[in-house]
Amino acid sequence: PRTYANFCAVNHTPFDFTLTFCEVQPLSEKEIREAESEHVVRAPARARIVLPVQFIPTLIAALQENMRIYSESHQPPQPVPPGKGPIH
Repeated sequence: PRTYANFCAVNHTPFDFTLTFCEVQPLSEKEIREAESEHVVRAPARARIVLPVQFIPTLIAALQENMRIYSESHQPPQPVPPGKGPIH
């Protein structure tokens, strides 16, 4: 099943990395005051994934490649410099 998350905390040990995916909701005024005083924003963990250290370089490479492809296909259109575009 697909799980939505808009925040990921990363921790590690000498043996593995733990990715904790959370969904952070807009905070109420009271929650903002609490977060400011405690320096903590509470968010429910939606998934926690533990990965062996050896897998992390492959994961990083896959994320970088997918981000490159995404950026190339979703870039906002660039303005055409004067004199370089079609003449109407």
